[in-house]
Amino acid sequence: MGINTIIIREIQPQDNEQIEQIIRACLHEFKIPLEGTAYSDVETTRMFESYQNSNEVYFVIDADGKVLGGGGVKPLKDFENEICEIQKMYFYPEIRGKGFGKQLFETCLKSAKALGYKQCYIESASQLKAAIHIYESYGFKYLAGALGSTGHYSCGVWMIKDL
Repeated sequence: MGINTIIIREIQPQDNEQIEQIIRACLHEFKIPLEGTAYSDVETTRMFESYQNSNEVYFVIDADGKVLGGGGVKPLKDFENEICEIQKMYFYPEIRGKGFGKQLFETCLKSAKALGYKQCYIESASQLKAAIHIYESYGFKYLAGALGSTGHYSCGVWMIKDL
């Protein structure tokens, strides 16, 4: 692929279209329902604008100016303000399995702690086995059901971790 420089940085307005394409492509690739997931979220079309409050942040993986993945931290909707959600973490196939997802995940966890959150929540789909394995390796524990009001009724995996 010939990538020279990969950096993890905060999202910029010009990244919106690229990260939207990545999210939509991943949901199709893993045959995850499009309703009740990030696919149908209004945020997905305007990711930069959706992460501008002081208690949230979204990062992208930038490879020589091309966005290849991303993930963010937001307060868990309609829940205690001490719990954040790591959300919208998706990557193009060419960077999977190379450690960049873990780096981005660690960046999100550090940011969550720095933003003052006490716990971190994740919703996922059972099809995303590699991602779930990473969450387990970082000490996330399974929950019996969803927390908050994410609207992601098609996600069947819920996990939480103390920060």
